[in-house]
Amino acid sequence: MSLVKLNIKGISYSQTQNGAYALILNEVDGDRKLPIVIGAFEAQSIAIALEKEIKPPRPLTHDLFRNFADRFDIVVKQVIIHKLVDGVFYSSIICERDKIEEIIDARTSDAIALALRFDAPIFTYKTILDKAGIFLKLTSQEEEEAAEKESIVVDELFTEEETEVVENNPDNGFKTLSLQELYNMLDGAVADEDYEKAARLRDEISNRENKK
Repeated sequence: MSLVKLNIKGISYSQTQNGAYALILNEVDGDRKLPIVIGAFEAQSIAIALEKEIKPPRPLTHDLFRNFADRFDIVVKQVIIHKLVDGVFYSSIICERDKIEEIIDARTSDAIALALRFDAPIFTYKTILDKAGIFLKLTSQEEEEAAEKESIVVDELFTEEETEVVENNPDNGFKTLSLQELYNMLDGAVADEDYEKAARLRDEISNRENKK
């Protein structure tokens, strides 16, 4: 079976459900996207790895694994999303130590959080992408609506899972704040180790800076 390389487009959260996140993976040589439902902790860990400016005062679990692996000369070579059963993705982490390769089973969210920390490539099989991949190709006029479109995708994913719908305001009033206030709140969120809030603040800051 042929492997397809993926990169991380970002993390989207549901506009209708509290704590509902999806990791959006992009086909490198195509237009399909692979949305994967992940937990809040894993979303925070991935967001921190993506946002180089957010530095936790203490190592998170995935950072600890990276430190442990470095100490014992273990390298994560690649991550493969190898199976999809009843909407659940299964992944393998390909590691190497002393030129001996090992394959470790892992949750996809954990595997990707580690792949980011080791700069390791992420792959899936073409059959999985054919089954679960979606097209979300945007024209130049639709670029500003990208976040909304991805939120709709997340909502649809959770609707299929028949999870309880809870009212949620995704911007938490951030749109009324100035950039300086956002930066101050970001520093406070990181100091308090509230990485979910920090990730959302960083998203709001990035959106505003991109519009300048």
